[in-house]
Amino acid sequence: MAYVWGALFLVSVVMHIVRIRKTKERNANLRYICGKLDGIISDQTAERLLLVTAEPELRDLLIGVNRLLAYNHEVVSDGNRTKLSMRRMLSNVSHDLKTPLAVILGYIETIRLNRELPAEEREALLVHVQMKAVEVSDLINQFFNLAKLESGDWQIRRRAVLLDEVCRKSILGYYDILTSKGFDVNIEIPEEPVTIYADEEALSRILDNLISNAIRYGDEGRTVGLKLSHDDSHAYMEVWDRGRGIAETDKERIFERLYTLEDSRSTSTKGSGLGLTIVKRLTEQMEGTVEVSSEPYVRTVFTVRFAMLSYGGRPSLAP
Repeated sequence: MAYVWGALFLVSVVMHIVRIRKTKERNANLRYICGKLDGIISDQTAERLLLVTAEPELRDLLIGVNRLLAYNHEVVSDGNRTKLSMRRMLSNVSHDLKTPLAVILGYIETIRLNRELPAEEREALLVHVQMKAVEVSDLINQFFNLAKLESGDWQIRRRAVLLDEVCRKSILGYYDILTSKGFDVNIEIPEEPVTIYADEEALSRILDNLISNAIRYGDEGRTVGLKLSHDDSHAYMEVWDRGRGIAETDKERIFERLYTLEDSRSTSTKGSGLGLTIVKRLTEQMEGTVEVSSEPYVRTVFTVRFAMLSYGGRPSLAP
């Protein structure tokens, strides 16, 4: 009997020693994890926790911590990109508003101080003032529209829309401007109705921004085109120009907020960098896609694709 009690006591001692060692090992591992976490968070690195352990609970903890670290790194990176974008936005807003406002103030001062200015010259200066004021108003509206989109305040109200009619209306609104600037206008819109499920106001904004972009950046090619086509499942809007085009390195970035193609296109025609961002946001909110392809001085085309609703008859456009 004494041998049995002795064996039990020995087993108990061994188990106690094993538990102590496991506890020490676990505590050491936890201290290591805490230390590494402090370093990773302090230095804001993309490092992950690596630890060899036989404990399944500790392995699960490491997997969870590494997932959290990956998420935190992504959030920090997004935050840094947002800060950089905001600084760039403030700089661009300041520059883009300051230039036309300075011109407006200069014209007004000329009109006010020169009492003997002929009526024709005065009228010409007032026309310039009006044009610059419209430019400032358009820029403010672009920022306002993007702010509404990113805050979720732009309510997309989708219904059956005749895309062919929206395209005709949009290009006709620019026809006088294009012809006065000496542009050739190439329009390809089918006679049959092309119907999609979308917000008509958002579609008009998309087309306005794309056509304005083609006029601004396609100036050297003196040609702007609008093509509408469809297959059994999708409708395709193409707005194109024959300008200097877009470099391959810029194609992935032109839809970013305030990216203005300063290197690939003329700085004299640089816009606010908001138009294409608004195009992408609105298109995606209506479950569409937008792509760009470019061959300099041949064809730079933005293609917007939406799912077809039907094309066998004209739907009711009542709200």
